Amino acid sequence: MRTRVRASLAASCLLAGGLLSTASAQVKVGVILPLSGPSATIGEDVRRAVELAVDDVNKAGGVKGQRFEVIIEDSAGNPTTALGAARKLISVDKVPVVLGEYSSGITLPMAQYVVGEKTTHMNIASTSVKVRELGPLSFNLVGLEDRGGEFAAKDSYALGLRKVAIIAPNNAHGQGTAHAFRTEFGRLGGEVVGEVLYTAGQPSYRRELQQLDRRKPDGYVYTAYGQEAAIINREARDLGLRSKPWYAILLSNAISDTPPDIAQGQLGMELGSFQGKVGQDYAAAFQKKYKDPVRSSFSGYAYDGIHMAAKAMDNAASTSPEDIRKALVALGQQGYSGVTGEIRFDDKGQRIEPPYATLKYDGGKVVAR
Repeated sequence: MRTRVRASLAASCLLAGGLLSTASAQVKVGVILPLSGPSATIGEDVRRAVELAVDDVNKAGGVKGQRFEVIIEDSAGNPTTALGAARKLISVDKVPVVLGEYSSGITLPMAQYVVGEKTTHMNIASTSVKVRELGPLSFNLVGLEDRGGEFAAKDSYALGLRKVAIIAPNNAHGQGTAHAFRTEFGRLGGEVVGEVLYTAGQPSYRRELQQLDRRKPDGYVYTAYGQEAAIINREARDLGLRSKPWYAILLSNAISDTPPDIAQGQLGMELGSFQGKVGQDYAAAFQKKYKDPVRSSFSGYAYDGIHMAAKAMDNAASTSPEDIRKALVALGQQGYSGVTGEIRFDDKGQRIEPPYATLKYDGGKVVAR
């Protein structure tokens, strides 16, 4: 599936190494998201953020006076599909910047191809520490799993949990998150009494849940993707496991497809989003445009990523990936005030001091605690 967020009816065109001076020209970047598959709910939420950002850029005059366009490709939650989408964006659409994907296991091979083709990559959602190894053409806006896992361990320990069972997907994100949590939780004096790295796409996780229940934890810590998390949450309730606390690492991700009555009372943490007045204004604009609230924190990172890509192209007055890279480096050094807070990059293009939030699900929505 391909969605094209159009800013003009004029035919798009680019001149290698620079922007065209004609008013009808369009400046393009590409985005790869899971618009179908188990993470489609999050993908659609992020797609809306991208669309809103494009509108805002063009209302402000576009890029050097030219219309700004984003071409969105559907990964279908599949690394092979995502790789094909990246090839198409680079070879056919000639985009100089690609943002995405969502899952670390998909982002990593896709981004390796992107930077291998000398195209700028921006990570707006994936938390694997391997993101740091993608090279100087890749920029990361989110907190990675080592810091996220440590934050979750400290938070859950502060909530009184001492013996926990961990549930996570058997992929780059799940493995890294579980390791970081386990290490920090043990350092604090807690104990992980059981751990399951589940295989994605199963129709049921009852066996895994029963296995963990036999370890008698005083709480469950999990990270999971939308539709798979919904199965885990429903079966945990049916098995009586929800009588103990459930703590979600990336809460909005884990409950995006879970019915409110089942999600009620869950605790968790999240990548921080909607910081200060800028963030509040974004959330209000999103609600006004779509008559629906933001469903995940990732939408804010996508919104910031689109704006930073457009600003870098505007500052560079060029569509050359190398010129855009240099402009992003400069932007990250001086600091960019986004809806997710101030964004600064270290010398490897990684965000410095990414924000986190402590949350709970109450009354049908995620709220601060």
